[in-house]
Amino acid sequence: MSLARRRFLHLAGSAAALPILPALSGHAFADAYPSRPLHLFVGYAPGSAPDIVARLIGQSLSDRLGQAVIVENKPGAGTILSTEAVVRAAPDGYTLLTVATPNMISGLLHANLSFEFIRDIAPVGCIGLTPFVMIINPEFPAKTVAEFIAYAKANPGKINMASNGTGNLTHVSGELFKMMTGVNLVHVPYRGDVEAQADLISGRAQVMFSPIISAMGHIKAGSLRALAVTTKSRLDSMPDVPTVGETVPGYEVLGGLGLGAPSATPPDIIDRLSRELAAGVGDDKVKSRLIDLGNIPTVMTPAQYRALLVSDTEKWAKVIKFADIKLN
Repeated sequence: MSLARRRFLHLAGSAAALPILPALSGHAFADAYPSRPLHLFVGYAPGSAPDIVARLIGQSLSDRLGQAVIVENKPGAGTILSTEAVVRAAPDGYTLLTVATPNMISGLLHANLSFEFIRDIAPVGCIGLTPFVMIINPEFPAKTVAEFIAYAKANPGKINMASNGTGNLTHVSGELFKMMTGVNLVHVPYRGDVEAQADLISGRAQVMFSPIISAMGHIKAGSLRALAVTTKSRLDSMPDVPTVGETVPGYEVLGGLGLGAPSATPPDIIDRLSRELAAGVGDDKVKSRLIDLGNIPTVMTPAQYRALLVSDTEKWAKVIKFADIKLN
């Protein structure tokens, strides 16, 4: 008998002596999840607000899941690089995406992407919503949104609207205002909130739709004036500041932060992650920190979060088409 045949028979006999184990179901795999560290991608630089939130939520998930959550910063191309990294990852629940409104907007601005955000990212749940504020130079000759609209219509093309970049939420928020009011504002993109607000303070720009967290210091100091907030109702933190919607019915802008995963991730794992995320967002310490970062802590099921993402995508697609926004 050849050596190869003797080895085959030995292995076959050994295998026959092994006990027969029951097949593992999908639920069994889900029960064992997670068995190794998770990776959470964020499309912004370290130290940015989304990065801080990602690390906060990552630590909360780590505590609840019993595994490390490694935050990986992959900024660039308006969050496209981070989204692509997650879309291409194995759908096993070990690779997650920090979802922000620009993830959807970027997908609308680029025609030849390798992915479709709504199709290829499975919503896990919401973390928080970010209110914006319409801010102006204190010397601007308007005290209300109605007066601003009247002045803008009397001076078409003479008001500079600052943003922190073409296609960003600060930009499309202003374009939505233009679409709903018929005013002609000149968009001036900057490299970030700091540069945009500096020109607003100096008078080179006259208006900006800004996240409240980045504008609050200037508002309190009196170097910028809050004309209106972009939420549906007035904010407890700024009760005397009206909403844009009180003058322009239906106007509402909220940035959003949440978590997503590759689209084929098993439902059992999505549900587990969603439950742990919701518990984390509901924790008093996490909730307090989110509020400090300018967010309204918000819990949603995966289905509710998907509905929000779909609604926002449709909303901003109309604005982008109206404004004919294109990236060079």
